[in-house]
Amino acid sequence: MARTIDDAKNKKKDEFYTQLTDIEKELKFYKTFFKEKIIYCNCDNPYKSNFVRYFIRNFNAFRLKKLIATCYNEDITIRTESTIDFEKKGERTQTHALKVEITTVNETLNIEGEFNLKHFFQNNKNTVSLLKGNGDFRSSECIEILKESDIIITNPPFSLFREFVSLLMKHSKKFIILGNINAVTYKEIFPLIKSNKIWFGPSISSGDRLFNVPDYYEIRASKCGIDEKGRKYIRVKGVRWFTNLSHIKRHFKLDLVLSFSQKKYLQYDNYDAININKTQEIPYDYKGVMGVPITFLDKYNPEQFEIIGFRKGIDNKDLRINGKCPYFRILIRKL
Repeated sequence: MARTIDDAKNKKKDEFYTQLTDIEKELKFYKTFFKEKIIYCNCDNPYKSNFVRYFIRNFNAFRLKKLIATCYNEDITIRTESTIDFEKKGERTQTHALKVEITTVNETLNIEGEFNLKHFFQNNKNTVSLLKGNGDFRSSECIEILKESDIIITNPPFSLFREFVSLLMKHSKKFIILGNINAVTYKEIFPLIKSNKIWFGPSISSGDRLFNVPDYYEIRASKCGIDEKGRKYIRVKGVRWFTNLSHIKRHFKLDLVLSFSQKKYLQYDNYDAININKTQEIPYDYKGVMGVPITFLDKYNPEQFEIIGFRKGIDNKDLRINGKCPYFRILIRKL
């Protein structure tokens, strides 16, 4: 999600670099999907991205066909026509968008230690080149790359999440991407959740996530800091993986242990449904519609529950109990 410094300062600050451990914990669930596939990381500076690092390390084990990464305009150094580096060397530094293609990873390379992308261009089957445009994932140049790819895996800019998902759906792409849980509330996203075209990944269901950020980011908040390697970081709440690839957790049935009682479960004023404050409080013996918090999607099994709607009562106003609105609710029914 790279931006030039001046550009980033004038726009929403959503240049977050995903931790390798978070990538490893999630992508282990999808290994069988990667064989002979073209993976495209279309919001990733290949010299900084842990997605690129992860797939190079596992290129042969996953039997990938190709790994492609592109990024928005970055400050890079062009030494010769064939060598590109991200080291800043005075006047030689220029702003360009970059594309990397990896088709071969030499088994003898030590790729577990310090990561040096230059090693992979010693093989002429791998290429690094400059894009003609600015590297925006919405550009015609990057869309053409997307069309030839099988699975899109990245951390897109949170502020552009709607547009990013819309592009993926338009081109019928498989994907594993990071986003904020509140994206579920977007009018462009919830219908996809309801129709089982998008769902949550298995590895994150609570807690903050640490992201490294560029040096020019201010770190005034309590959840910001500098790590042991001197890199700035920010902890972000409510992060989730969004995907349309199946995983084993999606088929786990939620263990329901509570029974229904009218005293415990209040009914909405403007919808024939009961309110549920916590997912674990869903009663096993209630067959009607229930309003559950959006974190229910962490446990959602489409073979156990049907999603009916979101937030609105029959009067098309927010759900209410005794005249008051609980936080956003997803309306579900037990199958």
